[in-house]
Amino acid sequence: MSGSIRKRSVVIAGHRTSISLEPEFWSALKDIARKRNASINDLVTEIDKMRAARDEAGNLSSALRVYVLQSLTGAPPAAPVAAAKPAP
Repeated sequence: MSGSIRKRSVVIAGHRTSISLEPEFWSALKDIARKRNASINDLVTEIDKMRAARDEAGNLSSALRVYVLQSLTGAPPAAPVAAAKPAP
């Protein structure tokens, strides 16, 4: 792994943001998007929505790395939790 982290721009819900990823993770993310017939922006948006639904405190770059790792190991990415919580 080269380890040289590079900032890249993506668009999430119409807003441009930057993510910092190693080239190997970026390449794997592009491969996953291609296999799903999705754009990088669409895939990153989906991962960001899952992260928000789980109320994760980590940053988007970390969530992308975990998603790539889960995809490569065959582990299913964690599904978003239901929006409505059951009443007490």
